[in-house]
Amino acid sequence: MATRYVYGNTVRRVADPVRERRPYHVQQPQQQKKRRHHMSLGYLLFLSMAVILMVVTLAWYISLQSQITNSVKHIATLESQLNTLKQENDEAYNRANGNVDLDEVKRVAIQEYGMTYATEGQIVTYSDGGGNDYVRQVAPIPQSDGK
Repeated sequence: MATRYVYGNTVRRVADPVRERRPYHVQQPQQQKKRRHHMSLGYLLFLSMAVILMVVTLAWYISLQSQITNSVKHIATLESQLNTLKQENDEAYNRANGNVDLDEVKRVAIQEYGMTYATEGQIVTYSDGGGNDYVRQVAPIPQSDGK
């Protein structure tokens, strides 16, 4: 019997004398080896479908991200155009209002077109009762006796 030395204060592995005598290169039976390394067709199809589904989902997700990025860029461009148009519109409005002489408009209306201020009999007041900003005409407007 061979003597073995154990280094340290614990035994790491208890030796099995039967196992040590058996040669290391002993083959297992063919059925066990085949069963251990063989995947069934159903499992292979399941894994293939899972991988395909994952790839399709990933491609769809990437395309959505791309669409969102393009939409954000397009919205930024449109907002920039809107701001430019608003600024141009405000400038044109201010130029138009700056060039209008209200006294001249009043003079031309009265002298050239014969317009006059409304008299009390010409003013007709309507009450819509609902407080709307407009009046809906449902009947002809009555004519005053003045003109």
